[in-house]
Amino acid sequence: MNISRREFAMVPLSLAPLTAAVASKGEYLVYIGCYTRGTSKGISVFRFDSGSGKMTPLGLAAETPNPSFLALHPSGKFLYSVSEMGSGGKEGAVSAFSIDKSSGMLTFLNRQSSRGGGPCHLNADKTGRMLVAVNYGTGSVASFPLDAGGKLGEAASFFQHAGSSANPKRQAGPHAHSVNFSPDNRFAIVCDLGLDKIFVYKAFPAKGILTAGDPPFATVKPGSGPRHFAFHPNGKLAFAINEMASTVTSFAWNPGRLREIETVSTLPTDYKGDSSCAEVVVHPSGRFLYGSNRGHDSLAVFSVDSKTGMMTPMGHTPTQGKVPRNFCIDPTGGFLVVAHQNSNSLVVFQIDKATGSLKPAGQTFEIGSPVCVRFLAV
Repeated sequence: MNISRREFAMVPLSLAPLTAAVASKGEYLVYIGCYTRGTSKGISVFRFDSGSGKMTPLGLAAETPNPSFLALHPSGKFLYSVSEMGSGGKEGAVSAFSIDKSSGMLTFLNRQSSRGGGPCHLNADKTGRMLVAVNYGTGSVASFPLDAGGKLGEAASFFQHAGSSANPKRQAGPHAHSVNFSPDNRFAIVCDLGLDKIFVYKAFPAKGILTAGDPPFATVKPGSGPRHFAFHPNGKLAFAINEMASTVTSFAWNPGRLREIETVSTLPTDYKGDSSCAEVVVHPSGRFLYGSNRGHDSLAVFSVDSKTGMMTPMGHTPTQGKVPRNFCIDPTGGFLVVAHQNSNSLVVFQIDKATGSLKPAGQTFEIGSPVCVRFLAV
């Protein structure tokens, strides 16, 4: 990440040397995946203090094309990114990096084809033996074995989604958009925006493969466009954010099966402009849920009944940027960082742990086309 004098003026914290040590109690590395256009060159890294919320830029961790989404290995030793490229039959890629926790820098290990166009999301399983990536452009899912050194093997299983849904412009074909492993690590959940389906795959990390679930998927209202997905900390509830309808759907999770509970809007009732959803995150306490609105440029805040899965709207917080794509809550639950794709900025918010409300923490950073935020304890 190259920070000009103008950009430096936006950063209220001093720049640290790239070789500065980061390993101390309460500190995290924060990795930012970006589209590589303009000034952006790849994956940037920050230091974050969970006590004060202070975030300090460390620089460009790795130069790599379009690392729009990132995933961390459970050991904390490796990071994986998509290279969101490929269309018209061309394939994108998935890359592996080793992490130097003393500096935050990344070392490239290897790269594999994602087996489809436009890979947009990925996750490693809880044992660290497999990784799954989804391709938005071609609507497919691929799983990869991981060796002890963090390297990716060639795709061991592959699934091509097929079909369409209600919106002919956005849903003429499949568009796999995210993958998340279940709390017990036995299943991988894949949201497909183009089909209005949430696929459930059985996961076999020791072999690095997926197989179809039984039932193979759950559905949402036609035209909703399920995008991202999050489990509740109690392991009994789950939530899908629907990009096209600007809604969140809660589900009861009985391992391998999703049952819809309710669907609520992420927008104010009087809002009439264009907007679409992007990310959904459950607070570590399980009491609150947040969803990002692109267009309205806000975070919708909900309280969650952990027994029933019902959601109560609690208002909307302007994100102070344009197109809040991804955001992430630090593991202590005290702060939230939002990546604004179109205003080229990161904004830090403080979370009131009693009410779930958000307030700006006074920190804004300029960075080219940020898309994904990931915290790593050091």
